[in-house]
Amino acid sequence: MKSARRRARELTLQALYQWQLSGQTTAYIEKQFVAGKDYAKADQNYFGLLFPGTVKESDNLQAALTPCLDRKFSELSPIERGILLLASFELIHQIDIPYRVVINEAVELAKSFGGTDGHKYVNGVLDKFAASVRSVEMNAR
Repeated sequence: MKSARRRARELTLQALYQWQLSGQTTAYIEKQFVAGKDYAKADQNYFGLLFPGTVKESDNLQAALTPCLDRKFSELSPIERGILLLASFELIHQIDIPYRVVINEAVELAKSFGGTDGHKYVNGVLDKFAASVRSVEMNAR
């Protein structure tokens, strides 16, 4: 059974996908998701933090992720881009969530929504990224 927080991440990924492909405003997309049937099962406060926060910081997140990539950000699938943006937002701003949890959740999203081996790529990129933004936590282990 999925936790409310995992459902919030799934909705956020779906909203980020829509945002990337449609160019619609975050307010418009958020309104659609709030009216959806899956919203009641999600951690609504977390979705309200993740989606607009990730979009607002997307340029900075993309720039921070770029050194960890083996190709241009624009060459990634919209799902991989969304997962990496979402997880990098969490790694930077949700320091109360252990980095391993953030990476595991991102890998699970990639397994559910991404291409065949997309989860391996997501895992590798986020391991590198976490080493730069959560080095103290990683070294403490």
